[in-house]
Parts: sequence; C-alpha cells; structure tokens
Amino acid sequence: MDDFLKGTNLYLVGMMGAGKSTLGKILAHDLGYRFADTDAVIEQAAGQPISAIFAQDGESAFRALETQVLGQLASYTRMAIATGGGIVIERKNWSYLQHGVVVWLDVSVDLLYDRLKGDQARPLLQAPDPKQVLQTLLNQRRSLYAQADVTISVTEPQAPEAIAAQVIDRIRAILRPPHSTAE
Repeated sequence: MDDFLKGTNLYLVGMMGAGKSTLGKILAHDLGYRFADTDAVIEQAAGQPISAIFAQDGESAFRALETQVLGQLASYTRMAIATGGGIVIERKNWSYLQHGVVVWLDVSVDLLYDRLKGDQARPLLQAPDPKQVLQTLLNQRRSLYAQADVTISVTEPQAPEAIAAQVIDRIRAILRPPHSTAE
C-alpha cells in the first residue's frame, strides 16, 4: 500500500464497544502500521485491569494514566491507536490527538448496547440501566468526538473490513489536494 499518510499516526475515538480495537488492528495491517490500544497499554503498565484501577483509585487516576500513555504513544509514528472511550474528555489529550488523523467511529447506542450487554469488564456500565449510561455518555462526549477529522457512522452491524475500507477512503479524500480550477 502506498504511504498516503506519510507515517502520520491514526487515532480511533468513539464510545466503548464501537470497535476501535478490532478496526485498529485491521487498519494497522492494511497500512503497514503498528497497532496499540491505550486501554491494553494501561492494563499492562499498571499490572491490573482497568476495572481494578477504577475501583481502587477512581476514574481521575485512570484518566491521568490514560493521558500519560497517549503522550508516550504519540511520540511514535506509523501507529494505529485505539483509544479509550473517554480520552476526548481531557483537553490535554487533544494536543496529542491533533498531531495525527482522528477517526470517530460513531456507532448507534442500540448497536453499542447489543455489543456490550453483560460485559462485566466495563466499570462505567455496572449500573441498573447500562443503555441509559451509554446514551448519557454519548450525549456528553458527542461534541468532542465530532472534532475528529473523519466520522464513520455505523448504525447496523457491518464487517470490520468494510468499515476499515471506508476509513481509508475517507482519509484519502480529506488528504487529497483540492483540484485547481485554473485552466
């Protein structure tokens, strides 16, 4: 594949369950990039699952770790990086994200809920009405996610490979130089 991104990192943002990790691996393969998942890096560095970090130290401690990990990953090039759903909340994180191409996987709440039902590993979903939690989080974050360079809307199940192809097509479209109207 040609290097149309010229080594620029690709950051996937969106709600938990949007498919950022699955898609990130496919995009990394297709682009000849390396893949990283901020949540997995945090768990590896902390030596415990995110749910334990939330339980022991709280969300703010987790968010601080998340910013630290993002800063470290952002120093590399040729990376496809799946971020945690709330990474867009911290303003400092945008200083890292904006050095790459940011792709928002905008997945409907119904589809997110179908994917995440019964997932005990998501601390924010351990609530009486997890679907309402998803809707509330999306409402809080939507304007932040919308700052992405590319938005891919997913309202029904699609093959991850098909979504990856859409992402690459959309990125190519925004990176293409405008056509000259001069004759």
